[in-house]
Amino acid sequence: MAANSTSFKKGQSGNPAGKPRGSRHRTTLAIDELLAGDAEKITRKAIEMACDGDTVALRLCLERLAPPRKDRPVPFALPPIEHIEDLSRATSALITAVAEGELTPIEAAELSKLVDAHIKAIEVTDLNRRLEALENGRS
Repeated sequence: MAANSTSFKKGQSGNPAGKPRGSRHRTTLAIDELLAGDAEKITRKAIEMACDGDTVALRLCLERLAPPRKDRPVPFALPPIEHIEDLSRATSALITAVAEGELTPIEAAELSKLVDAHIKAIEVTDLNRRLEALENGRS
């Protein structure tokens, strides 16, 4: 028996007849069923407790009404990046924006990741173009 005979095939699920996408766990379904009749009463009670000064209930209510944002658009225009040489202008713009308070360091770090990914895409495209030119030159 070959060593890889029991390995899964690349791109194929180990259990193709497994749980359908989007299906819910039986515990979640059971909790939903339990709460179905009392959800409104429980919600009103939580609000009442929050209004009476229960800080845990207050935090719970606020998190449900206005959950913390995990991400937001960053209004910042990077200079165009078409060549690797443009990288220094882009990073300089990010550093200046942080220094001037236009961007937070975390926002600049996230934008830097996009710049890095874009530069890698430019590099791959350039390498591919050069390889094709070499191959066409030999034909």
